[in-house]
This record gives sequence, structure tokens and C-alpha cells, in this order.
Amino acid sequence: MGSSCKEQQHFRFLNSNQEIIKIQEGPIIIGAGPSGLAAAACLSHTHKISSLILEKSDCIASLWQTKTYDRLKLHLPKQFCQLPLMNFPKNFPKYPSKHQFVSYMESYASHFSIKPKFNQAVVRAEFDTVNGFWRVKTQDKEYISYWLIVATGENAEPVIPEISGMEKFNGPIIHTSVYKSGSEFMNQRVLVVGCGNSGMEVSLDLCRYNAIPHMVVRNTVHVLPREMFGMSTFTVAMTLLKWLPLRLVDKLLLLVANFTIGNTDQLGLRRPKTGPLELKNVTGKTPVLDVGALSQIKSGKIKVMEGIKEITRNEVKFMDGQEKKFDSIILATGYKSNVPNWLKGCDFFTKDGMPKTPFPKGWKGDNGLYTVGFTRKGLLGTASDAVNIAQDISESEQWRVIKDRNKSCNSNFILLGIK
Repeated sequence: MGSSCKEQQHFRFLNSNQEIIKIQEGPIIIGAGPSGLAAAACLSHTHKISSLILEKSDCIASLWQTKTYDRLKLHLPKQFCQLPLMNFPKNFPKYPSKHQFVSYMESYASHFSIKPKFNQAVVRAEFDTVNGFWRVKTQDKEYISYWLIVATGENAEPVIPEISGMEKFNGPIIHTSVYKSGSEFMNQRVLVVGCGNSGMEVSLDLCRYNAIPHMVVRNTVHVLPREMFGMSTFTVAMTLLKWLPLRLVDKLLLLVANFTIGNTDQLGLRRPKTGPLELKNVTGKTPVLDVGALSQIKSGKIKVMEGIKEITRNEVKFMDGQEKKFDSIILATGYKSNVPNWLKGCDFFTKDGMPKTPFPKGWKGDNGLYTVGFTRKGLLGTASDAVNIAQDISESEQWRVIKDRNKSCNSNFILLGIK
């Protein structure tokens, strides 16, 4: 009775091509990065709910594995970056490397028996209002579920800015998503566009290979020391926030930063008027945690430039009137969400692909739609979302019906034609 009974537990549908499609018993998760893995683990381990992860690449955590530079390390201590239900190995350093983080992700997937369907790029996902479920189409298949968990994250696609004359430049122009090491730019004059954590670290990496990096600072930026008083700056901030209001914590952080690393305005790195934590909450813009780039800026090895006016065949003209020759240009211009490209008929997201409802309530939409990893809170936010989503699905009426059907094991096989 076991196998035939199991067959009876699933509804099946006929699609428009008269193909039989089985509805997934649990949610469909889009994306096999940290967010998707965390959601799947919380569902299966805590609530015994299976899920189906669809991943467009051929590996888990593809952003980490294929689109990050070699020297990357976590910017926050490991205890703030681990996923639910499984800590980092004790022998990992305080700030794990890219390769250590990937190995942790692989161990996590193995431990919770998470097996995504790879090479399944979602081209369209839409709620079927007539039949009451989500229809997810990839390049070659269609999947159906009562729940859809969007786990593609804030950093799904590189942001490529439009700069006048880019097409004329003789040398390579690459995004940091394909940058691996400064060894490829040895002795070159390199323009790094962007001064966030990536721009700073790439510039520092270039210095180590005797390149001459020039870093474009287009906007204001908060630079903080990675550690204060022997603790990570993030730990200090989180501790202070338990006792003090956010704006006062911001003032204290800036006071210590000015004392330890000096006035960054004098280096061409003007601070925003809004404090670093408040700015992160409002805009998602992360403060730069210095890992050595500031000393190279102070010594003149990394040169800070104003915004770009125009690019020519081998020169760049800047807003302040300077003109300089460069061999290569690296765009440290960040990433963006790609949700609007494939999620249709849904007004839960903004045109930029972020939930309209801010943290901590942006994880739940209508009709069984959920999001994980869009909190602007890093992996801490991801962990919170994953736990909430799993709990909410386990308490839903749809899941109660499926559980009851599985227990009774006496339902008839049902074949429905989609309207």
C-alpha cells in the first residue's frame, strides 16, 4: 500500500499542452544561495516540510563561488553570518575566507540533505488566481506549488553604470563580479569605479601587485575601522543598541572612528550627514569596514578621484577637470535584485526588486508568497526570515490539509484540468 498510497497524496494537473504536472507538496524556493538553503533547512528540519529549490546555475551559492574575488573574507565576525540550525566550525577564523564560507555552505546543504534542481533558470512565476497556486516556468519545465519563496536576494545581477564614452575605451572594462586577483593587472594604471567595500578591497589588492589604482568616489561614504576596543565594530554597535538609541550609537561610532582612523573628509572620502547605522536602515547602504585600504590612500598608493565626466580611447576625464590615462577600468558598482524580470502580476516588490514592506515584516506577501534575504540586514536578516517563513507555512491551512491527507492516506487520485 505504501507506494500507491504515496501516489494518491498528490494532486496532479493538466497544463495547456495537456501535460500532467504534479503539484509540489511543499514550497518552491527560487535560488540556492544562503537564503534558499536556510529556508529549506528550517522547513525540513524544524517542520518536516519538503521543498523544491530551483537554481539557475550549476552549484549552490553561485555568487560566492563564481563572482567574488580571491581575497574576499566575511566583513563581519562568523557568529553574525551563520545560518539557522548549524554554526560555523570552531576552527574557522573570526572572519572566514570566501573558500571557508563556500565549504560551510556545502556542508550545510549536505547536513540537511538539500538537493536543488540546477540549471533551472526561472523565466516566469505567477499566481494562478483561478486555481489558487503558483506556476513557475523555467527554460524547459513548469512547476506548481501553493507557496513560492523568493530567495534570489539583493545581489542577483551586477549593476553596470552608463558612463559617457565607455564604448570608446581601448582597454578592458570589467565588473568586480569577474575580478579575481590583482595579478592580472600587475604594473597597470587601473581605474576602480566605486568606493564601497568591494572598491576599497579591490584597490588594496591591486596595490599588492604593484598596480597603480585610482578609486572614483562619486558619493559620500562612511568608513569605519573593522574593529574597536579589540572587538568587531559590528559587535560594538549591536551591544550599544541594546541600551542606547540608534542615533546616539551612530555618534559614538563616528567619535571612535575619527579618533582611530582620522578625518576621512581630508582624504576625499566625505561622510554622509546621516549616521552609518541609520543610513544602512534607510537606504541599505553598508558602511565600509577598513581592512587596510585607508593606509594606502594616506600614503598615496591609492589615489582618490572625483566623479567621471567622460571616457575616451585611453583617458578618463574627471569632474574636477583632471585627465588621466588608464590601462583598465574595474566597475565596483555593486549588484541589484532581478525579481522584476521574472515575477509577474505581483505588486509586493518595488520596481527595484525589493519588498515594499521594510524589515522585519517584508518576508510575507499574499497568496503564499514569501521572500528571504531582502532585509538589507545581511545573513542575520536571512536567518530571521527563514525561521519566520517555515513557521508560517507550517501553520497554514494548506499545509494542514496536506498533512491530514498524508495521515489518512485514503484519498483518491485526482486529475484536474487547469482552467
